[in-house]
Amino acid sequence: MADRHNRDIDREFAPLPEPLPVPVADAHAHIEIVTNDSPDSESVRRILDQAESVGVTRVVQVGYSAEQSQWCATLADLYPGRVLAAVALHPNEAPVVSDLQADLAIIEKLAQHPRVRAIGETGLDYFRTPPELRSVQQDSFKWHIELAKKTNKALVIHDRDSHDDVLSILLEVGAPEKTVFHCFSGDVEMAKKCIDRGYVLSFAGTMTFKNAPELREALKLVPHSQLLVETDSPFLAPTPHRGMQNTPAMIPTIVRAMAHERNEDLAELCNALSINTERVFGSFA
Repeated sequence: MADRHNRDIDREFAPLPEPLPVPVADAHAHIEIVTNDSPDSESVRRILDQAESVGVTRVVQVGYSAEQSQWCATLADLYPGRVLAAVALHPNEAPVVSDLQADLAIIEKLAQHPRVRAIGETGLDYFRTPPELRSVQQDSFKWHIELAKKTNKALVIHDRDSHDDVLSILLEVGAPEKTVFHCFSGDVEMAKKCIDRGYVLSFAGTMTFKNAPELREALKLVPHSQLLVETDSPFLAPTPHRGMQNTPAMIPTIVRAMAHERNEDLAELCNALSINTERVFGSFA
């Protein structure tokens, strides 16, 4: 993932959107990639302050490696009331780390941290991982599922080109009570299966892309109680800012697009998203 990360930190920042009428949370961000800086840096504070200025008052900072998951936990400690953390090995990391068991031990220890409220992002990614390494990914995914259940924390899933196997493993192992599909990328049929099973679907800037009509149709089906919004910053900046640096401050653009597609009042949708974020991850205080 490192090469991709290095490419993204040099992108131009999009202008700040109009503030939301009701504060919401960004359910999935990678601020350390935006800033390429330490958790206590001024650049990190600036990103959080810009988000708060447009009504994005809380952020879930999500892990993808052992080292970066520690960064997430540290950031959550530094910003009570504003940041919570998730920790995990990304599915693309699990097959290539030098000592998988040592890294998993670090994740297991971090999972005990009181401001770590989710295990993620874990899951499967068949886009970047060749078939001969997928069994390692699957075993890592199952391990993370069990950790989420053992610690009674939410599970945050990365699912790319692997819908059927992700759903199958969740049934095989048993999904945690709070299971979130980060940056949901499925179609209507997959959305129906997830809704029926009680999973939470988190939508990102991808739902604003012209080539995502099926994603917008799926969005319309999701009950308020199973809906989240995220940036996945610095990736996936929403239209009209595709190709620019994405930050938690872009949440208003995504939420307005969601309200339009669902034909809902913006303030009511914001309120539902805010309530649901704290139902899944707990209080940010």
